[in-house]
Amino acid sequence: MGYNFVGVDRDQPFLLPPSLTDWLPPDHLAWFVLDAVAELDLSEFVKAYRADGRGGAAHDPSMMAGLLLYAYCTGVVSSRKIEAACQVDVAFRVIAGNLVPDHTTIARFRATHADALAGLFTQVLAMCAEAGLVKVGTIAVDGTKISVSASLDANRTREAIMKQVEEPIAAAEAADAGEDEVFGAGVRGDEVPADLRDRTSRRAPLAAAKARLDAVDAARQAEYDAHLAERAAKEQAAGKKLRGRKPKHPAEKAPKTNPPKVNTTDPESRMMPIRNGWVQGYNAQAVATESQIIIACDVTQDTGDTAQLTPMIAAADRELDAAGVTEPIGVVLGDAGYCTEAVLAGLPDDGPDYYLAARNMRHGKPRVGSRGRLPAGATLMDKMDRKVSRKAGRVHYDKRKWIIEPVFGQIKTGRGIRSFTRRGFHAAAAEWKLIAATHNLRKLHRHLLATAAAPITAI
Repeated sequence: MGYNFVGVDRDQPFLLPPSLTDWLPPDHLAWFVLDAVAELDLSEFVKAYRADGRGGAAHDPSMMAGLLLYAYCTGVVSSRKIEAACQVDVAFRVIAGNLVPDHTTIARFRATHADALAGLFTQVLAMCAEAGLVKVGTIAVDGTKISVSASLDANRTREAIMKQVEEPIAAAEAADAGEDEVFGAGVRGDEVPADLRDRTSRRAPLAAAKARLDAVDAARQAEYDAHLAERAAKEQAAGKKLRGRKPKHPAEKAPKTNPPKVNTTDPESRMMPIRNGWVQGYNAQAVATESQIIIACDVTQDTGDTAQLTPMIAAADRELDAAGVTEPIGVVLGDAGYCTEAVLAGLPDDGPDYYLAARNMRHGKPRVGSRGRLPAGATLMDKMDRKVSRKAGRVHYDKRKWIIEPVFGQIKTGRGIRSFTRRGFHAAAAEWKLIAATHNLRKLHRHLLATAAAPITAI
């Protein structure tokens, strides 16, 4: 007797036309994304198209939006990989209705409708709120570094940029002069190209790079002046000079320790420190609830989180209001990167209750502050340190590590999204909102599966 295997006949024709509804189980994420897209307001997408029916036919914006949402849900963000998936992946074929938009069309749609795609974040948040997932009794804020398609080696100092721009010009002019001696002036093909001969166009790249570096120099000078003013005020209040060295002028220390640089590939990106070195990219901020629903997100060029606390909580208030959530934020949790004396002084008295680590972390918990009565001159940092170090404070603060940190893990490790696909600050900010929206979509899908809830209704 032979083996008893199920036969495979790839030449068997279909007796009836295949139905897409039979390709995936009814609770698959692809069907959920299509149901969600059917309830979204896509009017901002449609505005970009002609209403007279003329010209070549475009792909339906609802299909393209659904395709991108599903792609980001599954961690497929490359336009070329999305195109390939539309040919070989059953779920992508269902989403695209067996159409195969090419990668150029996908990339152009993502760029053209960047703001509209970012606007879906609020609508998805409203769906999550309707399902009861948005509870803001306790929220946590944090940041993570997301890279861009730009090499660290593309960072240049002012001197390097000038050398890079001027050397080819000098070489071209020298070659032109040498050929003029041999062939005579005015011979066709021996001239320096027009964009190099013209002084204005020749200096345009240098002027743009120099302007960006001048802005960095101005910021460092302003920081230096503010430091000197603060030092002078302390000396005047104390009636004596402060101990220690005076701060060096930026011109004295920057060229040796950290000369200002600009990335020639993505000038708006920054060198961001991470645990194992550096990445070229942006600091992506997010605010999440105890259900790990992102209620606000943004990107910043700042390498640290110090200045992001107040703006992110304000953004969370705006998003919650737009999503129809009336519950006020109760408790805000943040790590030591958000806690400074100036930040604590600016917190409103009638706002949420803040628990911020005032010092570096040790084994996942804030270091316990000194016991006993606080001294009369205790700073706001001292008071916050004592507040977080108490037993009740640690109960609150310990929630931070399982509220916000898993969100970044699910995005960067679970879905493999560690880099923005488009360059520029505005493009990165829009894409971060798309990433956050698809994170929330996945949470909503799992919630509905777990609770066996009815299909999504209009919101």
